[in-house]
Amino acid sequence: MNELTDYMGFQGLLDDEEILVRQTAREFVNKEIIPIIDEYAQEEKFPAHLVQPMGELGFLGPNLPEKYGCAGLSNVGYGLLMYELERGDSALRSFASVQGSLVMYPIFAFGSDAQKDYWLPKMAAGEAVGCFGLTEPDFGSNPGGMRTRAEKNKDGSWTLNGTKMWITNGSIADVAVVWAATDDGVRGFLIKTDTPGFSTVRMKGKWSLRASVTSELILENVRVDEEESILPKVKGLKGPLSCLTQARYGIAWGALGAADNCYQTALEYSLSRVQFEKPIAAFQLQQKKLAEMVTELTKGQLLALQLGRLKDRNAYSPAQVSMAKMNNVKIALDIAHTARTMLGANGIMGEYPIMRHANNLESVYTYEGTHDMHTLIIGEKVTGIAAYR
Repeated sequence: MNELTDYMGFQGLLDDEEILVRQTAREFVNKEIIPIIDEYAQEEKFPAHLVQPMGELGFLGPNLPEKYGCAGLSNVGYGLLMYELERGDSALRSFASVQGSLVMYPIFAFGSDAQKDYWLPKMAAGEAVGCFGLTEPDFGSNPGGMRTRAEKNKDGSWTLNGTKMWITNGSIADVAVVWAATDDGVRGFLIKTDTPGFSTVRMKGKWSLRASVTSELILENVRVDEEESILPKVKGLKGPLSCLTQARYGIAWGALGAADNCYQTALEYSLSRVQFEKPIAAFQLQQKKLAEMVTELTKGQLLALQLGRLKDRNAYSPAQVSMAKMNNVKIALDIAHTARTMLGANGIMGEYPIMRHANNLESVYTYEGTHDMHTLIIGEKVTGIAAYR
């Protein structure tokens, strides 16, 4: 599996920097992630020792400016990086997505110069980890219903109370971007996780994203300084929703990496597994499965690439990101399921990556906007009617 699946000359559409990014990420994944990830997933451990090496390679916040220690990549380069990381495991891509798109991006887009100068270089280097607190126990697809509140005190500080749920990186984070309702609308706060009243509970017993840290955030009279904490350049839900758009874009690429790993595993297995005196790849039904898998993977690659080119020209829309996220996660999940059937009983073993990817993709199918919600976003775009209100 030295190269990504490339049925339609996909790589010929990339520039030299994008090709180098992909190759660098693939080498890292092959050397550092694939040999260990089954053990970490089986034991529900996150490979935290990889965070700083990822920072040193420029994998964290890679499409943000170089002045903050970031790589300054194109959005296509960022997408290719997500593709390769998720080929290793969704946990590593999720970590990088949250760090870059959900924490570093809002600091860059909405933060003060002091906040950017303090946090972005540390996070780019992997010296500080962030998490994003939007989803609550009772509010996922409807973030406007959030109950977490921030009240302004007479001395100008703020006090926050509430709970956030399903938070990636929560229990290993140094800073949390927490969105809270205020008398002036929804506002974003940077909260150091050692602030009194801030605590986390790591969620165990997951059957999906087992190598990822998922946590509950609890805020009990958390008092923060306005200048250090509040993101000054945004009010309302457009702030967190714009962050989710960035993350969804990365997911549209990342899911294809998991799909590619499943497809290539099934292809290699079918060529070596002999039944009835010939490899199972020689049977029509298995070829049908392979043909359908590589077709859907190829379509997903071209969709993600076109979206990336539009994003690099700032000519894209959130609804287009919804299409790519919705389509590519669905086809990745389908490819994982089909690949599992080709491996038979071996498909459930940790020796092969397929069941791990399939379980991970069940979460990816739901988070950062469920499949159904993205379907309705596209529906609203083409009809002009919002069916979810």
